[in-house]
Amino acid sequence: MKTAKLNLINNEWVDSGDHQESINPATGEVIGTWANATSKNVASAINVAVKTFKESAWKDDRHLRAKALNEMADLFEAYTERLIDILSLENGKLKGEAAFEVSMCPAKLRYYASLTLTSSGRALETSPGSFSMVVSQPIGVAGIIAPWNSPVVLLIRSLAPALAAGCTTVIKMPAPTALVNAMLSEIFKSTKSLPAGVINLFTEAAGGEGSHMLIMSKDIPTISYTGSTKVGKILMSDMSQNLKRFGFELGGKTPMLVFNDVDLDRALPILEKAITVFAGQFCMTGSRILVQSGIAERLKSELGKRLAAVKVGPASDPSSDMGPIIDKPNVMRINKVVDEAIAAGAKVIVRGGPATDGALSKGAFYRPTLLEVNDNSMSIVQEETFGPVATIQVFNTEAEAIALANDNIYGLAASVWSSNVDLPLRVARELDAGTVWINDWAQINDEFEEGGFKQSGPRRLNGEAAMDDFLEIKHIYHNAGIVSR
Repeated sequence: MKTAKLNLINNEWVDSGDHQESINPATGEVIGTWANATSKNVASAINVAVKTFKESAWKDDRHLRAKALNEMADLFEAYTERLIDILSLENGKLKGEAAFEVSMCPAKLRYYASLTLTSSGRALETSPGSFSMVVSQPIGVAGIIAPWNSPVVLLIRSLAPALAAGCTTVIKMPAPTALVNAMLSEIFKSTKSLPAGVINLFTEAAGGEGSHMLIMSKDIPTISYTGSTKVGKILMSDMSQNLKRFGFELGGKTPMLVFNDVDLDRALPILEKAITVFAGQFCMTGSRILVQSGIAERLKSELGKRLAAVKVGPASDPSSDMGPIIDKPNVMRINKVVDEAIAAGAKVIVRGGPATDGALSKGAFYRPTLLEVNDNSMSIVQEETFGPVATIQVFNTEAEAIALANDNIYGLAASVWSSNVDLPLRVARELDAGTVWINDWAQINDEFEEGGFKQSGPRRLNGEAAMDDFLEIKHIYHNAGIVSR
């Protein structure tokens, strides 16, 4: 077995002595080992980040920051194939899905490099000889907690604006993607323009102390977290003790509103992918399909056929349509959710479930499931499943569709499908969602903000607003007077 992958602190590889195994979710085989960070490792990372913020040129030199971000973007391009391979192997994503994730990183880094050089403050002579100016400055050390479902791009989505703002960082990465995390650390370590100590990254198993240390540290004034709403609530409660700044993207239960006049031939492949991309382990998975009564039977029939035909398999098989779940315990969790929904009255259109045939039985595979429901209060409708499971509900009017879509604690994203030029925009205005796609799904741009309403999390990532979590705004007043005449 290869040498264990280590943590990156002060641009040096740091061991913990606690080596754990990384598992291929498609086969159950051990593919490597990694060093599970200790409390001592995390404390060291925080101390280094604080010292680097205070003593290096990083926070003051925007040209240095832009140079490092652009250099990092170049390295991500150079590492593209290696990142795709390890992400597919350890996370289970199909090669095309992994390539899509990795491909988004260079553009994000370059976008925030450009903001580093173009951001500015305001100044005004408020009365003769009296001047006020507003300037922004980095808040300090940023704590970043990234998820396992898309560890590459969701880390960079938080890290790029933090670096652009001038923060130093301590990053907690998840255990299920430890080998991916190590490759990301290689990229950061190889970014020559990046001062040592600006990026400190550790990997930690579930139940470790690292995340709690970031949340409770008085030396870390801001936290960027992507993950579940349940955990987000706990973190927000803990962070209130120090009144930390926080930017959270949490859970989602994306409604896909399909109206009678939809171009169904165009919609069906996208609706299918909205359920199966990343094996449904995506906060924007299109897991709630709301369909108008006039087209409901056709949609149920044709979408059901498509989902039943989805070929689950490992990323190594180019004919696979959907890869594995992250691990077998999550397969069992998803299956329990489906069983409970059926027992509660959901009608089965397609009953997928754990793959128990042949080689697939060794992996964490779950075939897609589609259920018809008529009670919006059911758990399968209200709670995030985080797997390739969707529900269908039938509505009659626009108002009914909007009411069903909004009757949920989440508000991350939604999708509206109609050939009417006015209807989608009319409906989109009324939806409680941070992002609404019209006749499409999962279109995300670096230049435009992304985030949720309600319990999908406060604040925004992507776009200019992502910088807000990492900046302090300062008003400076100067009464210079005027020349005596």
